Amino acid sequence: MSKSGWFPPPSRPIAADGLRARSARGSIAKTWWSQRFIEVLEGIGLGSRMQRGRRYARQGQVLSLAVGTGQVHAEVQGSRAKPYRVRIGIAAFGKPDWLQVEQLLVENSWYAAALLSGEMPQDIEEVFVAAGLSLFPASADDMSLDCSCPDWEVPCKHLAAVFYLLAESFDEDPFMVLAWRGRGREELLNNLAAARSQAAAVDTDQGWRPLGDFLDSFYDMQGDPAVSGRAVAVPTAVIDQLPDVDVEVRGRNLAELLRPAYLVMTQGEH
Repeated sequence: MSKSGWFPPPSRPIAADGLRARSARGSIAKTWWSQRFIEVLEGIGLGSRMQRGRRYARQGQVLSLAVGTGQVHAEVQGSRAKPYRVRIGIAAFGKPDWLQVEQLLVENSWYAAALLSGEMPQDIEEVFVAAGLSLFPASADDMSLDCSCPDWEVPCKHLAAVFYLLAESFDEDPFMVLAWRGRGREELLNNLAAARSQAAAVDTDQGWRPLGDFLDSFYDMQGDPAVSGRAVAVPTAVIDQLPDVDVEVRGRNLAELLRPAYLVMTQGEH
């Protein structure tokens, strides 16, 4: 600050036509997993930088965004001609960690079925906790944050803008959260499918067979029905089943008048 107490006016970013957040106002994150990610950012206490980062995300200042294993790389157009380079790093889980997570997912058929159908189970975080891991970063200390801008504050508004667009990318593809942690969609689904097949094979060896093995023949007759003997038709059985009808013809009950006719008709069929 100068002796007169004057501050230089805030710099304005150069207008850009980059990636834009879909939401024009209000919250950017829509799904529970992206909202969970935004909670971490809000817990850092970015203050006005979060607001300016949200404005950058909506104005199209983020020129590019690429998510890889443990890394997010982006370019953000600021007030200088050359875009700033942004990097967000996070520790990717190793193979032993993912093997344990996948085993826990397979043991609970709900998790495996949801993931194989392209959904993110809402309590999947509990699976990672059971494996001694945290799916989402718990604080800023769990991430390495870099920006080539001259702002000494970290995270800066450029990092905040990338965070918001990253949350939206998580909205579009929940498997990107897992890919960021080291397990891509195809590899995870293939591993889960293989593990489920192996578990089904073990059950078959132990005398259990999955229901899917019987679906093609479920409605087929499994054997000839048991027959105790030849059924003998009683010609007047229908007459005997008639309810009592208080109808008489020339002093005779209607059922008794019909009985001889039924006898004649059934004899004529032989």
